[in-house]
Amino acid sequence: MTASADGVSVGKATATGRRGEVPRTARQGRTRVSKPGESMNSWQSKLRPYLFIAPLIILSGIFIYYCIGFTVATSFTDWDGISDEMDFIGLRNYAKLLTPGSVFWTALKNNIIFMVVTVVIQAGLGLLLAVILKERLRGSNVFKAIFFMPIAMAPVIIAAIFRIIMDPNVGAINEALRFLHLDFLAQSWLGDPKIALYSICAINIFEWMGFSMIIYYAGLMSISEDIYEAAKIDGCGFWNTLFRITIPNLSGTTNTLILLGIVGSLKTFDIVIQTTGGGPGRSTEFLNTYLYKAGVQQFNGGLSAAIGVMVLIIAVILSIVQVIVNNRANR
Repeated sequence: MTASADGVSVGKATATGRRGEVPRTARQGRTRVSKPGESMNSWQSKLRPYLFIAPLIILSGIFIYYCIGFTVATSFTDWDGISDEMDFIGLRNYAKLLTPGSVFWTALKNNIIFMVVTVVIQAGLGLLLAVILKERLRGSNVFKAIFFMPIAMAPVIIAAIFRIIMDPNVGAINEALRFLHLDFLAQSWLGDPKIALYSICAINIFEWMGFSMIIYYAGLMSISEDIYEAAKIDGCGFWNTLFRITIPNLSGTTNTLILLGIVGSLKTFDIVIQTTGGGPGRSTEFLNTYLYKAGVQQFNGGLSAAIGVMVLIIAVILSIVQVIVNNRANR
């Protein structure tokens, strides 16, 4: 009995090994099967994210980065924009742009004035409207829709409407001033070099003020009501609450709107070309209208490409400066 018991115990030991331990042969076989599967899964998991973004990278490379590269290369040539002949002329196009007193500097000055005026006023009016509409006044949703409506309209339509409204003879603005016996205030809003640029600023503010309002309104919804309740208990009025609570808590929203306003001002084209065409004189000439005239009307594709490169550089510089200022303010 003892021998048989020992034999059984020895047989069990050799068959299963130590208690709770997998036999060596099974471990070796399992290892040989699992390693290829694991490496395959790891390779696929690393490749899969790139497959998802591959279409976007390909489309961006074709329609954005290739075009940017082609524009940069074209800016060093003398090209009429139509023929296949592109003569390399080096930096002559850039030298023409950067010559003191050139049209480029006039257009850049107009762009900067337009950018400062529109960004500041749009943000201010948008914030004020958002704060007022946040009080849930009766019909506030209707007012939000009315203020937001211009964004849904094509800029060409808005420009056509304001060209009629600002007509010096039969325009609604001058007619209203004459009706109120304020004839001395009637102006040629789009024909006077001194005020034409600010008239375009007013059109742009009308179009995009609703966008600033909606963005600020969304930011106001993220501020806790407990803060406003505490301010009321402490006796803070409307203006104290606005400048000490609302505006500091919306600094991120404001920075975003400033960045969007900078980029948007550099892209402004349709309103200007539909209202003044860059005139009278060069008083409303923008970088994009100058680019259009150089490339399409004057058949100077090389100069037009150089203007486009300068616009890109200016946009990148202004964006970097704004981001740096924002980061320093948030520290």
